[in-house]
Amino acid sequence: MNPANHSPAQGGTPFGLAWPRALLGLAAVLLLVLGLYHQTAWAMVQIWNRSETFAHAFTVPPIALWLIWRQRAALALVEPRPSPWFLLPLAACGSLWLLGDLAAVNAATQLALVGMLVFAVPLCLGSAAARVIAFPLAFFFFAVPIGEFLMPLFMDWTADFTVSALRLSGIPVYREGLQFVIPSGNWSVVEACSGIRYLMASVMVGALFAYLNYRSVKRRVIFVIFAILLPVVANWVRAYLTVLLGHVSGNKLATGADHLLYGWVFFGIIMLAMFMVGARWAEPDAPAPEANPGSSMPGLPRRLSASAVVTLVSALALVLLPFTWSQRLSLQSPKPDLVLSLPAGKVGSWQVAPGSPVMLKPVFQAPAGQTDAVYRKGDRQLGLHLAYYRQQSYSSKLISSVNTLVTSEDRRWSAVSQGAVVLQEPAIRLRRTELRNVQGTDSPWPQRLDVWQVYWINGQTTSSDSRAKLFGLWHRLMGQGDDAAALTLYTDRGDNGSGEAALREFVQENWAALDAALRKTRDGQGAVPAASP
Repeated sequence: MNPANHSPAQGGTPFGLAWPRALLGLAAVLLLVLGLYHQTAWAMVQIWNRSETFAHAFTVPPIALWLIWRQRAALALVEPRPSPWFLLPLAACGSLWLLGDLAAVNAATQLALVGMLVFAVPLCLGSAAARVIAFPLAFFFFAVPIGEFLMPLFMDWTADFTVSALRLSGIPVYREGLQFVIPSGNWSVVEACSGIRYLMASVMVGALFAYLNYRSVKRRVIFVIFAILLPVVANWVRAYLTVLLGHVSGNKLATGADHLLYGWVFFGIIMLAMFMVGARWAEPDAPAPEANPGSSMPGLPRRLSASAVVTLVSALALVLLPFTWSQRLSLQSPKPDLVLSLPAGKVGSWQVAPGSPVMLKPVFQAPAGQTDAVYRKGDRQLGLHLAYYRQQSYSSKLISSVNTLVTSEDRRWSAVSQGAVVLQEPAIRLRRTELRNVQGTDSPWPQRLDVWQVYWINGQTTSSDSRAKLFGLWHRLMGQGDDAAALTLYTDRGDNGSGEAALREFVQENWAALDAALRKTRDGQGAVPAASP
């Protein structure tokens, strides 16, 4: 009997001959993707390992593969047929990876990598097979460690709710930024209080619960929305209860590491409650798919069709192209040794004050060089910090989540407000931050600092992280290198806006000199040796 005429009722499947060929093509594409982009995959695993926010991602691949295995019977009843239309999203993912690699953006390259792996499935097996395992394929995207950019916003929301709830409870609160004071002590909202890690875990588990327990798309969507909102609100309540417990106990409870333990216990209770609520509307499993016993697939080709071969070869080429292009662009012409240059001597109406102590040291990861200068005019003192980057990489880049003015654990300064300053002459926009001296009057430094920051990207200026990334990406694509710098200017805030006036005067007088010094550094004409990072 011709094997193509076997039916499921006779112990075979109508498409038994087609599956090995289709899976072989899929394996070729997946192996090429993982082989070429293994560094991106390894970087993703490293983030899972070091970040508690994304530790749950270790479970994503095995869960997704298990979900696919559960659908093996339904897949066997589908004819695997390459779908060339999915070359377009594969090409889009390759382009995203290339741009992300040039800009050293982990989130972009890792999202693109997972996208290439996922879209390879419908490309090689066809849209009909992909529909059967649509959720397991989409579930792989939970492995991408993305979302920490929301942390500042979530920290603000947590502080807003906590302060409002304390006031409604009759407890007086004085707030500055993410720090607030109540009669029993000082509190602050730090990264661990943002609730991001609760949200990430809740959305992943909630989506899995909805898929396994509901058949209706409407119920699934509603439950996922519930899984998003619940941990956010629960984290606000947890933060409020933590402060309240510390207050009523005289700061004997929930003021140390134990409040993190309480947080996870509280989160576990919230997750249990979410599942109990969701289980009330659970739907029975869909009936197992059955093939028509009389169905057959006559005339299955013994060889891959010409269109299937073209699709497979095109997919391999599209996977190879971004990697090859990236390797070519990374072969930059050697740069001269980095020599930083800052205006020295008399700078406008200001005078360099060598040997003066540096009041502020911004945190920048592995710059090519950095240096500080202090300028004086009369009784006014102004500091300038320069962090310079060249031939940037994932471990050394200007725009990074680890690059910050001050950390939440800083024992000298704390950020209390942020804003922007727009100058007409020169026409630049700077980021403005007010810092408070957390040591109070015990410190010899000013009680408040006014800080201005701006990025210099190969001659262009911006205060926006995203624009700085785009400027740097454009210069790389144009073969102009990736030299970039961050300038941080600061002074005693003083009274009646005296600090802002001093910063404005200095920038207006000396921006041309600063820009010229950075261009000399870029062109290898600097005069001040680069300080050790």
